[in-house]
Amino acid sequence: MTTQVLILLGLILLNGVFAMSEIALVTARKARLRKLVEEGDRAAAAALALGEDPNRFLSTIQIGITSIGILNGIVGEAALAPPFADWLETLGIDQPVSDYAATALVVVVVTYVSIVVGELVPKRLGQFNPEGIARFVARPMTFLAVLSKPFVRLLSVSTTAMLRLLGASASTGPTVTEEEIHAMLAEGSESGVIEQSEHKMVRNVFRLDDRQISSLMVPRSDI
Repeated sequence: MTTQVLILLGLILLNGVFAMSEIALVTARKARLRKLVEEGDRAAAAALALGEDPNRFLSTIQIGITSIGILNGIVGEAALAPPFADWLETLGIDQPVSDYAATALVVVVVTYVSIVVGELVPKRLGQFNPEGIARFVARPMTFLAVLSKPFVRLLSVSTTAMLRLLGASASTGPTVTEEEIHAMLAEGSESGVIEQSEHKMVRNVFRLDDRQISSLMVPRSDI
């Protein structure tokens, strides 16, 4: 049982590494990475390459997280459910009921620990120092992306085929709408990342298209 519990904890921590890598590589500022690349930082170069082509690692990370989630359920149920079911039986609970109750409790506990330790905390850590973490995980993620490339390709082909069967197009519309840009600008302004003057300047650019040309002209009599 001890070995299985250690394997379960290891899987949860590995899930955390994937989650932290994902958020770090996505949020790392390319300007800072380029500056490090100019200084000869090879790890920054690897992180920048992944950041400019996110499909290289996002699919790999998704495969890893999904696989780990399945393994967590298998290992957790095998390691924790039987002893807990035996304990419930000592309390006078029938075996079928104790088995179901033990399995349900194990699923709840493993899910809770996986979300907190394997998702939320690592993602917060990844946001604290995205460039540093991106540099640290870039090479391993590049290696895993190369290994998983055939499987990722298979998934991509399967997804496209399924969309065609459903009569849907694989291409999507605009990735970012005007409303989303305004929302991001407002969030950046509130957090201090974007200055108020910069926010106002960009907002005015969008308003130009809605203004009449006459509103920008001065009557000859007023000159």
